[in-house]
Amino acid sequence: MTPALLSTHDLSLGRGDRVLVSELSLTLHAGSVLHLKGRNGAGKTSLLEVLAGLRAPVSGRVERPEGGLHWLGHKNALNPDLSVIENLRFWCALQGAEGAATVQALDRLGLSRLRHRPARTLSAGQKRRAALARLLAVPRKLWLLDEPLSALDAEGLLRFAEIIDEHLAKNGAALVTSHQPLPVIDERLTVLELAR
Repeated sequence: MTPALLSTHDLSLGRGDRVLVSELSLTLHAGSVLHLKGRNGAGKTSLLEVLAGLRAPVSGRVERPEGGLHWLGHKNALNPDLSVIENLRFWCALQGAEGAATVQALDRLGLSRLRHRPARTLSAGQKRRAALARLLAVPRKLWLLDEPLSALDAEGLLRFAEIIDEHLAKNGAALVTSHQPLPVIDERLTVLELAR
């Protein structure tokens, strides 16, 4: 069996006095994707934030990989005044990485010719691709992705499918929220539906 890259034990979380998730125990193994589904307000983003360590659970515990993880929220978090490549290099510096792979990461996502343009001049889909380039610039085994497919066109979806397939082939794993079907081979995919 492949190693576990993420596990939760009796994890509960809420917002205010409302319980969103109660006593969730799950394990995410290398080479697999967990597609987290549910209606708006069901707690998908809140669960990802707890799994990423950005907020505390009500109870229970989370075991994360020692090598760190990638958290990509539903907002792209790009500085509009920096160029695409400056945004990526800045993010790499925050991760303590050199950022040598930034040009290659942008190329993989079809942004090479736009790398010197200010982020504010990009379309919504191009901004999303620029955010996704972080996944390639600094390797991490675990990806936590909140609506990564939003605003992507057909080419963007194809590029996402390629990078996630390669990530899984290298024994990575991903937990993904999306209202769209994920471009992942069924045998690698598990779906968890959150009820509200």
